[in-house]
Amino acid sequence: MRPLRLHLDNFGSFREPATADFSGVEYFVLVGPTGAGKSTLIDAICFALYGTVPRWGKENVIAHALAPSAVAAKVALVFESAGRRYAVVRALKRDAKGKVHTAEARLDELDPAVPGSAELEELLAAVVRPVAEGAAVTAEVQRITGLEYRFFTQCVVLPQGRFAEFLHAQPRERQDLLVQLLDADVYERIRQRAVQEEAAAAQAAGFARERLAKLTDADEQAERAAADRLAALRDLDASLRADLDALRGHDEELRRLAEERDALRDRLAALTALALPADVPTIAESARAAADEVAARTAAVAAAEAAEQRAEDEAAACDDPAALLERLQALDAYERLLADLGTAESRAAETRAALGPLDARARDLETALAQAEQDRDRLRDAHAGADLARRLVVGEPCPACLQTVTALPHHSATDDLRAAEQRVTTTRKEAERARRRHTEAGTELRHLDRTVHDLAARAAELRGRLAAVLDDAAITDDADGEPHAHAGARADATEGAGHTGEPSGAEAIDRGFETERIAKWRDDLSRRLAAGKAAQQRAAELRRAAREARTALTAARSRADELAGRTERLWRDLDAARDTVVPLGAPPLDRADLHHAWTALLAWRDEAAVRERAALEEQEARIAETGRQARALWTSLVARLAEHDVTPPEDAREQAGRARPAARIGEAVSAAIAQAEARLAQVRENRATARELEERVRTEEERAQVAKELAQCLRADAFERWLCTEALDLLVTAASETLRELSDGQYELALGARNEIEVIDHAEAGMRRNARTLSGGETFQAALALALALSDQVAGLSATAARSLDSLFLDEGFGTLDPATLDTVATTLERLAAGRDRMVGVVTHVPALADRIPVRFEVSRDAKGSHLCRTTA
Repeated sequence: MRPLRLHLDNFGSFREPATADFSGVEYFVLVGPTGAGKSTLIDAICFALYGTVPRWGKENVIAHALAPSAVAAKVALVFESAGRRYAVVRALKRDAKGKVHTAEARLDELDPAVPGSAELEELLAAVVRPVAEGAAVTAEVQRITGLEYRFFTQCVVLPQGRFAEFLHAQPRERQDLLVQLLDADVYERIRQRAVQEEAAAAQAAGFARERLAKLTDADEQAERAAADRLAALRDLDASLRADLDALRGHDEELRRLAEERDALRDRLAALTALALPADVPTIAESARAAADEVAARTAAVAAAEAAEQRAEDEAAACDDPAALLERLQALDAYERLLADLGTAESRAAETRAALGPLDARARDLETALAQAEQDRDRLRDAHAGADLARRLVVGEPCPACLQTVTALPHHSATDDLRAAEQRVTTTRKEAERARRRHTEAGTELRHLDRTVHDLAARAAELRGRLAAVLDDAAITDDADGEPHAHAGARADATEGAGHTGEPSGAEAIDRGFETERIAKWRDDLSRRLAAGKAAQQRAAELRRAAREARTALTAARSRADELAGRTERLWRDLDAARDTVVPLGAPPLDRADLHHAWTALLAWRDEAAVRERAALEEQEARIAETGRQARALWTSLVARLAEHDVTPPEDAREQAGRARPAARIGEAVSAAIAQAEARLAQVRENRATARELEERVRTEEERAQVAKELAQCLRADAFERWLCTEALDLLVTAASETLRELSDGQYELALGARNEIEVIDHAEAGMRRNARTLSGGETFQAALALALALSDQVAGLSATAARSLDSLFLDEGFGTLDPATLDTVATTLERLAAGRDRMVGVVTHVPALADRIPVRFEVSRDAKGSHLCRTTA
């Protein structure tokens, strides 16, 4: 993991946005006064990756990440790992109760083509794919970096006071770290795969053995028997050919005799098929009765059509029913317009009366709202002052006036601010509802006024159209002889009262007049419409009577035509029946009488049928003799087939007399030969399959044995411990060289009998002692030597060469070193940063070390929080 860009906003002491650009940096130092926020930058890297910080104690604590006066915070880290670029973002927020929660957590893979020196927004926008969100981010970070949080803080980020964790860790804990760093779990996966391969190979061998046990007839004896059977059947096929030729001759003779017999049967069937149709004797009388009915129906149609024409003329003289209905519908529409106009005028008056009280209610609530807001603002100021007073400290500057606090003020208890805000909210809602009701009432009144005006105009227009097409001279005077107010007077009254919506006396009289006029118009139109409907009904009845008469005539003509057609068809049927027996000598027909012609033909039929039956009996006798000869030969062939275990296609009794039994015998022998050939091929295939299965059993058993031996060699309780012991030995050897330089040759590191790390003290004649006996400065030197060895050696020790500690961050601890040791540490760090592609970051207060580091991040702090500035040496 190698950071490229770190962004903080309200994280810890950084209350203002700050960005650390690590692109192109190999070796840097964080300097600044104590408490300025140097370690906070290292904390931000840990928090962005794992959601927690070592010095916060518990891993699930996140409240310390948020600045005390902030309600939200954000940390973004752009880093590279294994040749890929990622961005992890975590955001926090404080709820109304003061608790801190995670508002956002996401991990994205970025496009590495974007330059590392680009702006942060451009880097974060170049998303190739989302990787994880929420709680899944930490797990994905562990997968990408290859390190759990606890191991990340032992070999990548070494926080204050935790340098010696790897040095003092228990052997089991160090082994867990090395398993992750070295990808040693790959050997456990290989062992598991070997166990699976052993089981798969054993299963495959078992399946092959089962198939081999189920194979039958897979030996040389079965193959020899199948070959002998095939040879015998081929000899039988050669010996049967002469008898089969004789049987085929009988088949051909039987087929010829059967064809002649079938011809005789067809001739006899043609004679017996001649029969007198049932309606031949009565067809002539039925045709004469149908002709008389056609004449009577023709006269009835003429009378009905004359009556129909007279009724049509009477109906045409009446008014058009469609025009009358259209005028009635117009009257209904006019009446509805008058009713709608009255309703709209009434609603307009009611709405106008309610408008005044609504306006007064709205003004009263606006005044109450202003007073509630004034009370709330006064309470808000009082609460803010009391809250600020609780956080004042004597001797420190006041955040409001920036003057030094000499005495703490005392504020008396204040009213509930939440209740005041609730009153403002409630009053504002009531005022908004009152204003909305007043506005809605005004809008509704305007709408009703427009509706009254529109309805009056439409009523006047429709009244004018009705007057143009209807005669109202008879209703211009009322019962007392006094004229009503003219319809035009009502229109004038409506226009004069349109802005008030209140009807006048003249309007009421005018509306009554219009109601009376509409009723008389409707009565006149209904009477004329009823007269027209009666005339149309009479015309329809006579039209129906004429149509029925024409239908009856058509039916009579159809019956007459049908009888004529049937007579013609009966003659054609007689000709067709005679044609079927013309080859047998049928006599000519007398065309004068249909019935007489049929009687003469049937008399000849009876004489010819006697001759044909005699010829058929002679043919049946010849067929029986030929069949007997064929059955005898068939029985002989079936017996020979049985001697060779060949089943004929059917029993001899069933085959006797049938066509082509010889072909069926040949087919049975050919089928037996084909089965014998298939049997021989199957036996040979079974023998080949048995050989393959025996070879597969041997191969799979060998594969299972190899997999078993591999799994035993890679047992987790042996191989992993050996591998980690060897890796730890190399790490301790490399760390000893560094520690010897740092301690001026006094100390070396070595592994104890139980893989615990011990110190060899050459000042005490090479005495070995526990690493926990070292002083603070000596412990720092030993822990630093191990950390540098881990960073330098892990990539070469990894089983897959996938692990690489691309970064190392050291937080403090250099103040305990003497100048000579400090110079050795600085030289070692410079060599570590320059010799490999690795970033080294140092947090220190020691100027002698800070001045030797090329890139400097200066951290300062004032009343607004921590600030960050990058400089070069």
